[in-house]
Amino acid sequence: MNKRSMSVLLAAMMVLFSGCDPSAQDPNVALSKSHQDPIVELEKTSNVEHGKLGYKQTFYVPIYSDIYTDKDNRKVLLSATLSVRNTTLKKSLYVNKIDYYDTGGTLIKSYLTKPIELPAMATLNYIVEKEENKGGSGANFIIEVEGIDETVRPVIEAVMIGNFSNKGFAFSTEGTPVIH
Repeated sequence: MNKRSMSVLLAAMMVLFSGCDPSAQDPNVALSKSHQDPIVELEKTSNVEHGKLGYKQTFYVPIYSDIYTDKDNRKVLLSATLSVRNTTLKKSLYVNKIDYYDTGGTLIKSYLTKPIELPAMATLNYIVEKEENKGGSGANFIIEVEGIDETVRPVIEAVMIGNFSNKGFAFSTEGTPVIH
């Protein structure tokens, strides 16, 4: 094998192996300014005294990872962006849980290993890719948040987008407080 053939083979192998890095394929990493998972970036490293936090709420957020388009029951896969927004001007919001469930209520993924701190006026956006079809038409997130007092209330939404044939569409859902 000559040097040129060896160089081409080596370059092809490098391209092939770089495509195997899951973080390189994750849009949450690719779209982040620091090219890191935005949830990992916000993980709280200091201890938060949860006993001093006066506001705690759990939210249900509907996510459609697919929808049906016609009488033949054809499914169209959707991508979704989960958005958790801290609406306060000066206080942090703590997110303790982001769990993703499928239509049957089975936990697909827990996104947090420890609480994250969302600074004042900050937003956490997280993408569920179109190719992730485990959720189904009744997928949802359960999100648990805490704040110093009742003024720290988040806005939690999801935006789904997709296309069918030559038509594109988008719609959104809002997080609903869960009554315990």
